[in-house]
Amino acid sequence: MERTKKLDMTKGNITFQLLQFFFPILLGTFFQQLYNTADAVIVGQNVGKIGLAAVGGTTSTLINLFIGIFVGLSSGFSVIISQHYGAKNNKLVSACVHTALAFSLIVGIVVSIFGAIFSKFMLANMNVPENMMQMALPYLQIYFLGLAPNLIYNMGAGLLRAVGDSKTPLIFLVISCFVNIVLDIVLIQHMDMGVTGAAIATVASQIVSAVLVIIVLCRRDDALKLRLNSLHINFYELKKMVSIGTAAAMQSAMYTIANILIQASINSLGTDTIAAFTAYGKIDTLFFMTIQSLGISVTTFTGQNYGYGNKERVKKGIIYGMILSVIVTGIVMLLLKLFGRSIYTLFTQDENVLNIGTQMLNFMVVAFPAYIIIEIFSGSLRGIGDSWIPMIITASGVCILRILWILAIVPKYPNIFTILWAYPISWVTTSILFLIYMFGFSKMKAWIKLNMYFN
Repeated sequence: MERTKKLDMTKGNITFQLLQFFFPILLGTFFQQLYNTADAVIVGQNVGKIGLAAVGGTTSTLINLFIGIFVGLSSGFSVIISQHYGAKNNKLVSACVHTALAFSLIVGIVVSIFGAIFSKFMLANMNVPENMMQMALPYLQIYFLGLAPNLIYNMGAGLLRAVGDSKTPLIFLVISCFVNIVLDIVLIQHMDMGVTGAAIATVASQIVSAVLVIIVLCRRDDALKLRLNSLHINFYELKKMVSIGTAAAMQSAMYTIANILIQASINSLGTDTIAAFTAYGKIDTLFFMTIQSLGISVTTFTGQNYGYGNKERVKKGIIYGMILSVIVTGIVMLLLKLFGRSIYTLFTQDENVLNIGTQMLNFMVVAFPAYIIIEIFSGSLRGIGDSWIPMIITASGVCILRILWILAIVPKYPNIFTILWAYPISWVTTSILFLIYMFGFSKMKAWIKLNMYFN
């Protein structure tokens, strides 16, 4: 019998627990991002800048729309399970586990069929150049057909993290990532399958991670144990989990819809700019995966302590999470400022693409601190079940503002930097809105005191 791995965050040193949970998630997110990054690097070096543009940018944005919605929904499952776990209610934890996996399977099948059928329609409506379409279309269709294992893995990993086990999902991602890289090399370099080989490699590696997470859940000896013949939908618990997760799903969808408009604007600037933005999208994940990993850590921490009834630890977890996020953001900014152009050369040697990409990176890096509050505050609020207002704040400050910017300002000044300004403007606006809500209107306003002593 496998030894059960879990982390009880309702007692002990807060900083140590956040870091203990954060680093495996960070590494896990890194290896998850390495899926598409490996595709982009190997395709860029072997197929060229058109292939690089085809496997990133537009296709990644469309894929992220569907995956982001599902991951947002699954965050509601993790919150409810972490609350039940903190309250020591094993019966409800088990019911939620089987509901979550059954839900993942159903959604995965439906989205796979829908995405494969409408891939060409979606690409055409994002102004994809004709010289990219013949590569982007098969890549996107194959990716969609293999999407179900990705959703099952993400849900299973979220269940493990809800009870404090962030190391097991990391191990699975490391294994599947190396499977992806090996298959990329074999299918692209040695079998000359181009972007089709990249898609097949990614799907195969995701199947590996899904199988591994199911095996581990089946072998557990606690409330998280999965019995495949007991998969069912508990509609009462599903309603609660989806109620919380829907807000995060809508937030993710609106983020991506805004980014789809941004990508469509960039697609009108030519292949070099598309390729540069594709590579930038892989590089800036160094920042976003770090902050999002801290956000997940804070969500789980607040969820467990809220379920346990310890409000003092909830508010301290938020403050400590903010301090850690400021430190890691500074480190990431320094690394990207010093080594940004060198990282770009992993994707392409085209001088014009390198110049455009380096300018993008230098412009965006200085705006990263404006995003910190959004991730930490929204994560902590979701942890206590307050998800709708943060979604509305994000929708207003990030998504709607970006959409208005792209529709109203970019047509008057159609260049890459006008497009990029949509990001820092929306981050600053949303952060201000979160500060107002957290300290003025949220249920945590009475818990958080600015003169709090650290211990």
